[in-house]
Amino acid sequence: MTPTDQSTAAVTLTRIRLNRRSPHVRRDLNRPDSLHKTVMLLAPDHLGEHPRQKAGLLFRLEEATRNTPPTLLVQTHTPPDLTRLPAAYGTTETRDLTPLLQALTAGRHVRYRITANASVRRRVPDGDPFFDTKPRHHDIPLYGDDALGWWQRKSTEAGLTLNSTGTTPASFHRPVTKKSHSDQAPEAFRHVLTRFDGHATITDPAQLHHALLTGIGRGKPYGAGLLSLAPA
Repeated sequence: MTPTDQSTAAVTLTRIRLNRRSPHVRRDLNRPDSLHKTVMLLAPDHLGEHPRQKAGLLFRLEEATRNTPPTLLVQTHTPPDLTRLPAAYGTTETRDLTPLLQALTAGRHVRYRITANASVRRRVPDGDPFFDTKPRHHDIPLYGDDALGWWQRKSTEAGLTLNSTGTTPASFHRPVTKKSHSDQAPEAFRHVLTRFDGHATITDPAQLHHALLTGIGRGKPYGAGLLSLAPA
């Protein structure tokens, strides 16, 4: 596997089974911006600009099932400081992902899961070319076959060939139905997230290694882009 800038990083996955009795958890489940701030507590301070990227922090919120509460998966390149989580936030367990990264070989069959912001970015025409010269863009969410086509393209770029895919709209981070009274509304509320699950074959281990470390697509600060793999 071709080394990357982060090939020697100790990549860690932390599983947090959330305590729904916690007021912090209830707030985070209803406010993507609040959840982002809580997750960032796990990263070291004083990382300068772009602290999430420098910490290699990606996360995904898994919905509750009959046997498990809502679960937060957090991936980092630095050891997470779990003592900084709010009191009684949930039960935690951490594991090293190095064996997984070392096992990426061409032709290997895997199961995958990712919650992603399937969207396309379109340029918005300027209202006045003389005074508003900075290009503006708008992210357009994709649904159904369009979202599936987006994931097929992204997975190919990430070194995977899809063998099967199921799609599920994420119940968290639903789009806002009312216009905000503020132009400073958090970016998270414009994201529409879709979960993709299925089986795939590894075609390019180096590209897949990079995608696992850096995430896929937009919306990473708000729970999109974390790709998870398991043996098929």
